[in-house]
Amino acid sequence: MTSLVTGASSGIGMAFARRLAARGDDLVVVARSEGRLKELADELQSGSGREVEVLLADLTLADDVGRVEQRLQSDERPVELLVNNAGFGTAGTFVELPVGREDEEIRLNVLALMRLTHAALPGMLRRGHGGVINVSSVGGFQAGPNNATYSATKAFVTSFSEAVHEELRGTGVNVLALCPGFTRTEFHQRGSFDTEHLPKLAWQTPEAVVDEALAAIEKGKALCVPGLVNKLSASMVHVAPRGVVRRVSAKVAERF
Repeated sequence: MTSLVTGASSGIGMAFARRLAARGDDLVVVARSEGRLKELADELQSGSGREVEVLLADLTLADDVGRVEQRLQSDERPVELLVNNAGFGTAGTFVELPVGREDEEIRLNVLALMRLTHAALPGMLRRGHGGVINVSSVGGFQAGPNNATYSATKAFVTSFSEAVHEELRGTGVNVLALCPGFTRTEFHQRGSFDTEHLPKLAWQTPEAVVDEALAAIEKGKALCVPGLVNKLSASMVHVAPRGVVRRVSAKVAERF
């Protein structure tokens, strides 16, 4: 079995790559960082003996997305699990943020994810089995003041993934929306989020997130919210009035 993981050079993506290699999958690892990807490939090949293909791509660029689409459409070593993990967030008042960076955020978090999912599914459907894990966020369950674009992109990912999951019911192919919360990765530093005040209880490790996601897709689930704190948070969002949730989100965001 071959799995393709985007954003594999760090964080949740790297944890996916390691877990999948450990269970016996061959891998295609995708990211912008050549050095990190080659280090990861060497580690996985020597540790697991699995074949690891390195595919350099900046998924904010149409040509690079096209190259990954071609790999997903190839019948040679067909990809049976796609993990759309690549993404980033921005923090700040929307009107004050550079619009070019917000545009890149949408292209990576939304457009690339949609296109790669679309490229992977036809082959999986022909073979009668396969899966796609789209990494979303609990931040997509409500409006995110000071993270407006990020939360909106993740709302798309969750809605899109659940819809396609239902369209594929009974085909042997599953699409899962994975909605982690605060996870110990480089994500928050890159997005300039201040998380120093958060309690330890709020955090998960990438490995814990990945383990829950792989168990969920094996069970054919459409949605996975890993961790008790995140499950409780998601439940509260669904029952509280939207105006209250929005104002609470704004107050929380003031601390970041």
